[in-house]
Amino acid sequence: MKTLLVDDHPLFLDGLKSLLTVRGIEVVGTARGGIEALEKARSLNPEIILMDIKMPNLDGLAATRLIKAELPAVKIVMLTMSADDEDLFEAIKNGACGYLLKTLDVDEFFTLFLGLARGEVPLSPGLAGRVLEEFAREAMKSKSIKTSEANTEVLSPRQMQVLTLVAQGLTYKEVGAKLCLAERTIKYHIGEIIERLHLENRSQVIQYARGMKLVK
Repeated sequence: MKTLLVDDHPLFLDGLKSLLTVRGIEVVGTARGGIEALEKARSLNPEIILMDIKMPNLDGLAATRLIKAELPAVKIVMLTMSADDEDLFEAIKNGACGYLLKTLDVDEFFTLFLGLARGEVPLSPGLAGRVLEEFAREAMKSKSIKTSEANTEVLSPRQMQVLTLVAQGLTYKEVGAKLCLAERTIKYHIGEIIERLHLENRSQVIQYARGMKLVK
């Protein structure tokens, strides 16, 4: 596996290169920052990149995104001290196919790293569950948005106007004046909105409208 190593700490970089070489892994080059990593990836065409996250000028997350945009076939595995959820999820979103912590012992690191050749996703223990939980949250959020959009589609254009104005804090009389409708007609439309959206009162209507970004 032709591997490029990226880390801004020279001592760690040299040690990792020696460790991989001894285990029979071909290290085609090293880089000490994100910009250099992009340049080396272009010229060396590695199969795998082991990438640190916290680096000056261009961090590993941004470098991953740029490299994957140009070289989508390259497998990038983050090798970092950061166990933060934000870094983990951002790395996966940017195209990283693995996330390993520098706190791993040598044998555990190689077991996970070599799993790449078998199509496995190298993740430090405990991280896989967090990734799955995040995907589940995103899926639920997406489902909620689609449900809200579907609910909105059952409202007529006039009801959408009424909903938006009421959510802005206008009274029924003020809404009626803006739309040239009687106050009782506005009350009727609110009743229809409540029924169609399966809500209970005006407060829930306003909360719903704000959740749908109909008002700021």
